[in-house]
Amino acid sequence: MRTSSSNTAMMEIQANKPAGTGMVVGGLSPLSETLWREKTVTEFMGDVSARLTWEDLTVMVTLSNGATQKVLEGLTGYAEPGTLTALMGPSGSGKSTLLDALSSRLAANAFLSGTILLNGRKTKLSFGTAAYVTQDDNLIGTLTVRETISYSARLRLPDTMPWSAKRDLVEGTIIEMGLQDCADTVIGNWHLRGISGGEKRRVSIALEILMRPRLLFLDEPTSGLDSASAFFVTQTLRGLSRDGRTVIASVHQPSSEVFELFDQLYLLSEGKTIYFGQASEAYEFFAQAGFPCPALRNPSDHFLRCINSDFDKVKATLKGSMKLRFEASDDPLEKITTTEAIRTLINFYRTSHQCYAAKEKVDEISKVRGTVLDSGGSQASFLMQSYTLTKRSFVNMSRDFGYYWLRLLIYVVVTVCIGTIYLNIGTSYNSILARGACASFVFGFVTFMSIGGFPSFVEDMKVSFPKGEVKWPLWCNCICYREYTVSYAIPHNDNLHLWNYLLLYGSSSPRL
Repeated sequence: MRTSSSNTAMMEIQANKPAGTGMVVGGLSPLSETLWREKTVTEFMGDVSARLTWEDLTVMVTLSNGATQKVLEGLTGYAEPGTLTALMGPSGSGKSTLLDALSSRLAANAFLSGTILLNGRKTKLSFGTAAYVTQDDNLIGTLTVRETISYSARLRLPDTMPWSAKRDLVEGTIIEMGLQDCADTVIGNWHLRGISGGEKRRVSIALEILMRPRLLFLDEPTSGLDSASAFFVTQTLRGLSRDGRTVIASVHQPSSEVFELFDQLYLLSEGKTIYFGQASEAYEFFAQAGFPCPALRNPSDHFLRCINSDFDKVKATLKGSMKLRFEASDDPLEKITTTEAIRTLINFYRTSHQCYAAKEKVDEISKVRGTVLDSGGSQASFLMQSYTLTKRSFVNMSRDFGYYWLRLLIYVVVTVCIGTIYLNIGTSYNSILARGACASFVFGFVTFMSIGGFPSFVEDMKVSFPKGEVKWPLWCNCICYREYTVSYAIPHNDNLHLWNYLLLYGSSSPRL
């Protein structure tokens, strides 16, 4: 039965295949024919759409003093394929917590109640079916964009896939994310000028969509970007959703152009739902609730102004310092506090048609038992991951001046200085004691310099295990430790220490 349905799906795909040698993805540039075939095999074998629902979702966290605090309360919503859902709200409203709850990445001190269903089933997100892009761009600055994505492909894609297919997938991902112009440019770090912040964010997204996940979670993908870069990133996410993916992103304060790209909007304040529905209908919702958006104001700014209780504290502070001048205004927010506005909006939403429509849609999606999402593959083997990580670390070490060469220079300078001091000191009893003191200093010095390598190891760990990443098996941690040992400890510590000993021995040894 599964084979028959898969064949039918493949026939439909062949019938709908666009003319020419490629297809347009995300409204950007065409993918290669080989990439299209790879996507057909990995993505379209049956119904692999991801329909996510959550109902009466509540999250409690345990504080350091043993008390519990409710972070999210009674949230209900859904996300469908082909849509870009934006989670918005002021700082501390619960956007990131909701994103972590939906992606199964809650902290150890958080407890979840309610129902989260994927295609109508309570199931865990398997490897390759969902991707999570963190707010920070944890990238190796000495690698180029193409190298970064290529190394990720070697680590994440199974060994059964030939390298030619992986290479085509890498090139197609570069095109899909609009990174052609900077594909051979280094990422950049403290001493290397590299790509822009918006391009780094798109590289981070590219690393996660290599597995062609059906669910894509992003934590504030436009944070820290200018308006043009934020628009480009959001337009790219919209294109990814139009490719049949389910995209959910937490957004802090988008521009009006970015806001128009959202399909669905989920507004949160103090862990409660303010609004959930079509983003284009939010204007009318706030107007009916008594908080119309002024003609010349960014709608997202207006929505956040209505639900951010920090404005009450700011106004109270300015009133106390006599720096706030009162002027006649028809703005309803000038007549009531933001806390009262939040309470009004919460109560209004609970009786609105958007709330009832959301509950009906959640019930409808939950009753349909869809396909259990499975990537159909696995990560690369232990040996391939070990080889790839070691090679990547060697490349990084050879290109980073502060990673290896600066330490090599320090070793040479210190060795020359110490060797000059102990040059031809003779063979007397005092000379023997001096050599003992020299040996003690050398041992202390190389130990101190070895500790200096741990920051580089920590940076590599950030790349391998970004914040919110699912815990890898123990053998994956062993791979990272082996990579550090082979690529850093042996060539750096052992090699540099050996040359240090030889130079000092040659300069301080007695001439017989």
